[in-house]
Amino acid sequence: MELTGFSPEQLDVREAVAKICNKFPDEYWARHDESGVYPHELHAALAKDGWIGIALPEDLGGAGLGISEATMMLQTISQSGAGIAGAQTIHANVYATQPVAKFAKETQRKSMLPRLISGNDLRQALSTGLETLKLKTRAIRDGDFYNISGQKIWISSAQVASKMILLARTTPLQEVKNSSEGLSLFFIDFDRHAPGLELKQIKKMGGRAVDANEVFFDNYRVPADTLIGEEGQGFKIVLHGMNAERCLLAGEALGLGFAALEKASKYAQERIVFGRPIGQNQGIQHPLAAAYMNLEAAKLATYHAARVYDLSGKDPNLTSHAVGVACNSAKYLAAEAAFTACERSVSLSNA
Repeated sequence: MELTGFSPEQLDVREAVAKICNKFPDEYWARHDESGVYPHELHAALAKDGWIGIALPEDLGGAGLGISEATMMLQTISQSGAGIAGAQTIHANVYATQPVAKFAKETQRKSMLPRLISGNDLRQALSTGLETLKLKTRAIRDGDFYNISGQKIWISSAQVASKMILLARTTPLQEVKNSSEGLSLFFIDFDRHAPGLELKQIKKMGGRAVDANEVFFDNYRVPADTLIGEEGQGFKIVLHGMNAERCLLAGEALGLGFAALEKASKYAQERIVFGRPIGQNQGIQHPLAAAYMNLEAAKLATYHAARVYDLSGKDPNLTSHAVGVACNSAKYLAAEAAFTACERSVSLSNA
């Protein structure tokens, strides 16, 4: 991957994270995908060197870097051969903690985030729902507690997680003027054995190293002090994490695409048909070259979006709309480019 244009910090991140990932070869990921066992070893190795807190404040034990550096980290993990499974061991710890770091009370920040950064708490994805503004999961205040009821689907790492950042409706949809109102964000303990919580693991064709689940809440009680920010303002708060996630996902997609093309190029040099490598044929060269150029273009969009995200709140010319457009565009372009690269690389196996 050409590195021109990246900051010294991003290049340092890439080098250091690559050294960790080199300890986990393709065989490791093949075994974990086959067995469905969570890759605790990679998570522990990343936590040991402080990478879980890459984009969190230094006063909490984080590195104090930005989403630009975090995107480079996730691309490096994905590109190493770990793919999405490897990225998911740390992905949510980076983006879903952004709203907590920005909007939580100081006492909450100090009690909630250091254990995640150290790796002592393992948490799962930010749980918002696909159609966020119409989500039906409810959180009803009951004295010093909230009772949570509802269902979430495609929740990663729920079988091993100890924490969850949860978006739930605290005011019924029919009672608010705007559908973005009445949603609240919580940072909760995720006790799989507690009353009112049930998990059903979803079988997958691939990516089995990191579990996916349906989660059912039935009057699951959480302390009121797990509320992040003000009640009813959760949607505005959660957007801060969702835009960060789009940058990270774009980086992960780039990693997949570049890794696929690297393996395809090597195969094209080694596969001999009619006395010469198939890589000498333009019918092989051109599709792979086009896929590479698409990835390079998506890479520009991805790191532009990450920089825009890091500058948001600092540059008055950057509106929330501009940040959202950049981050969504990056995610789309990188995903499309990665899919094309992987599809064309896999098709070489028939050549």
